[in-house]
Amino acid sequence: MENYFNYFTEIEQRFQQRRGSLLLLSTLDWALIETWREAGVPLEAVLRGIDSAFDRHEARKQRTGGRGTRQVNGLAWCAQEVMTAVEEMKEASVGLAKASSSDSAPGFEQERIARHLAGCAVELRAAKLAELAMQTVQEMAGRLEELAAQTRGAAAANLEELERNLTVLEEKLLTVLVATTPEKELLRLREQSERELAPYRRKMQAVQIRQIEQQFLHKRLLEQHSLPRLSLFYMSQG
Repeated sequence: MENYFNYFTEIEQRFQQRRGSLLLLSTLDWALIETWREAGVPLEAVLRGIDSAFDRHEARKQRTGGRGTRQVNGLAWCAQEVMTAVEEMKEASVGLAKASSSDSAPGFEQERIARHLAGCAVELRAAKLAELAMQTVQEMAGRLEELAAQTRGAAAANLEELERNLTVLEEKLLTVLVATTPEKELLRLREQSERELAPYRRKMQAVQIRQIEQQFLHKRLLEQHSLPRLSLFYMSQG
């Protein structure tokens, strides 16, 4: 987990650096990063893919004198090169090392983890949702408070076990959000994701497109209701 503590930030910074301007990532871009993280794509592969995509773009721009070369406006434009980098790393037998220790890594101190869990519980209790959803969310808040207390009282935090618990809770939260969101609103969000993905569909596999669409939907629903991401990957570094 310590390898991915800054996963999102480093990808955003590399993309902005190579583009040469401060372009805020879109919901679609963040959804794409989320699918890479969940698929276990190493940070190094993503950064290599971004560099490779921009290297090709700059070479093409030099050959044509800039004629017909479009500005890069989204991270999805680099998706194909990222997948190529993943395959190259596999062939070179460079894998992502999985955490094998339950010791707290730097940035994952127990008190910080406990504050993250308790803060998420507060945000869940403050949410304004349909009655059916609120009952589930209140139960989840109680579970997060239990986990926070357990984390503070434990000799050492088992990060892998805790992250599994948080993954289950977040999946439960997303399920109830989708189930209680009006059909018209779900259709609107899906149409929005399809429009934003349209320029990049030829660069992605069908499975990846479906994953991004799903992540896009989940992210927008959480944003609309001001609900937190529970994973330790979203924990504040402060």
